[in-house]
Amino acid sequence: MRRVVPVVFKAACPDCRGRFELAASALRLAIGGSSRTTFYSFTCPECGTAVRKPAGDRIVQLLSGAGVRTLRLHSTV
Repeated sequence: MRRVVPVVFKAACPDCRGRFELAASALRLAIGGSSRTTFYSFTCPECGTAVRKPAGDRIVQLLSGAGVRTLRLHSTV
């Protein structure tokens, strides 16, 4: 039987400057039509601040490949 190791990501909070590890289930990924509307977000476990950071192509690949919940944003224009 093969053992599955949970994926964790290193993250930091810009408000309290805390550094911590988050499970894939603690992150959210939003993919928009441009780099300005593609980001990942999480809640800081130390201070409770909602954090939103830009996500380039590599980050999108890593997060989606690890099972992070993903929302695809569509343009109405």
